[in-house]
Amino acid sequence: MDLVSPDAEWYATEHTSALPEHLRRVFEATTAEHEDSGMMVGRLEGTFLELLVFGLQARLVLEIGTFTGYSAISMAAGLPAGGRIITCEVDPEHAEHSRHNIESSPYADRIELIEGPALETIAGLPGPFDFVFIDADKPGYPAYYEAVLPKLSPTGLIAADNTFYHGTVLDPENTGASATALRAFNDRVASDPRVRAVLLTVRDGLTLIRLAPGASASAVPIG
Repeated sequence: MDLVSPDAEWYATEHTSALPEHLRRVFEATTAEHEDSGMMVGRLEGTFLELLVFGLQARLVLEIGTFTGYSAISMAAGLPAGGRIITCEVDPEHAEHSRHNIESSPYADRIELIEGPALETIAGLPGPFDFVFIDADKPGYPAYYEAVLPKLSPTGLIAADNTFYHGTVLDPENTGASATALRAFNDRVASDPRVRAVLLTVRDGLTLIRLAPGASASAVPIG
């Protein structure tokens, strides 16, 4: 399902800043070598993430789900001096490809890739995180959300990707694991008194979340 007409999506992408050479190489290699290359955020969303990081002046970014490194490299371009990204990847093949791409980029000194289950990694990180990008297994979103919310800085943002999931969240009869999990995640975030959130129709849906003023991140556990 197209959230935005293909013509409008094309126009928006073509009127987004051109890819730098290092990202163009990652895009082309991922497209050529990975059947699931659609998992890559691409030019439009990658630039949007870069600008979010820049606007926040985020000094510590957490990414859950590295894939081939495109989004981490995109966000690194928005970091201030001394800023860094910690990115989590559980798939060894993806981790290998992303390490190569990160090391070949201008931002290798800003990005730390940690291989292994993200929840274990997050448990060992003190934070606070100024920006968190969640783009991993969809049934894991509720747990990732709960794990990072107490470690979010007071002015920080969480961005959860694929929250329309090809439009499947709109169909209550779609009982696939990812659609069901994201439908529940979207409902819960929208009603969670601890946060303020907006679901954007950027590519496959991107939800931005911040702590509500005066709210406690641990007050209401997610189901």
